[in-house]
Amino acid sequence: MRTPAFAFFTSTTNPGFLNAPSLAAFPEAPMVVAGIAWDGATTNRPGARFGPFHIRRASQMLGDGVHPLWETTPHGALADVGDLALPNTSLEGMREVLAPLARDLVARHHVVWLGGDHSITLPVLRAYRSHFGRALGLLHFDAHCDTWEDHYGEPSGHGTWLYEAVNEAVVDPAHTVQIGIRSPAARETREFISDRGGLVRTARELRGLTNASQLASVLQEARARLTALPAVPVYISLDIDCLDPAYAPGTGTPEPGGLSTAQVLTMLEELADLPWVGMDLCEVSPPYDHAELTSNAGANFVWTYLAGQVHRKAAAARG
Repeated sequence: MRTPAFAFFTSTTNPGFLNAPSLAAFPEAPMVVAGIAWDGATTNRPGARFGPFHIRRASQMLGDGVHPLWETTPHGALADVGDLALPNTSLEGMREVLAPLARDLVARHHVVWLGGDHSITLPVLRAYRSHFGRALGLLHFDAHCDTWEDHYGEPSGHGTWLYEAVNEAVVDPAHTVQIGIRSPAARETREFISDRGGLVRTARELRGLTNASQLASVLQEARARLTALPAVPVYISLDIDCLDPAYAPGTGTPEPGGLSTAQVLTMLEELADLPWVGMDLCEVSPPYDHAELTSNAGANFVWTYLAGQVHRKAAAARG
């Protein structure tokens, strides 16, 4: 997949996320955005390979990127790798090529990964597991539990990555929090994480809870679970279909009854001070988007995360 540069690829000759320079131009950037334009494991509506391009495009509307909550901006601390050159016909082939690229980026930068369908998260988590030498804590926003044992008869896919990550000791289920789960699933699949000591808060439980005060108990539970052991590295995986289709119609497997954009932003803001090691944002499928609602939500989530990391590190430097 070195040539040709397919139409869904975003190169660094195009504006990066928040108009960030390329990594080649800013190799010492502490934070990096990298695209994984892959949707070969999608079960319903394909198109997430176009997600990185459209998320970057939506981010241009954020201008100087100064976040009004923290008065911080990722500008000056951010570079964009563009989309990684990966095979686009084989899941295992894609993961094999991605593995060393992910390990190299994780070793040198704080990375936000733009998917792509959710099957990209497993090789990324493996890279963090290798780098830190221990299982990760996980904050997982999703409509789907992603703990199925197989992918409609195939061994791996975008609905099995968390099942695989737990069984490989890449993710510690006791330090895992799932938010927004609501899709149909057998009990043993739906409760896979909670049966192993993790925390699951379904979309039904979160109905009507939007601001920080209303979400206080959920935030407190999540914080306690993710920081129970201080040395555990913590990671965010955000599937855009955690949102109700009213807020994110452009996704491959929409599920009614989901979270609002405001709910997710509140949680990202209130938990920004945790020692996150990275984030991915998956399943934005622009062919099914309307008025760029989904791409704009995705861009805002990534921007909020990045601005929060700038704030956290500045606060740590001040002591």
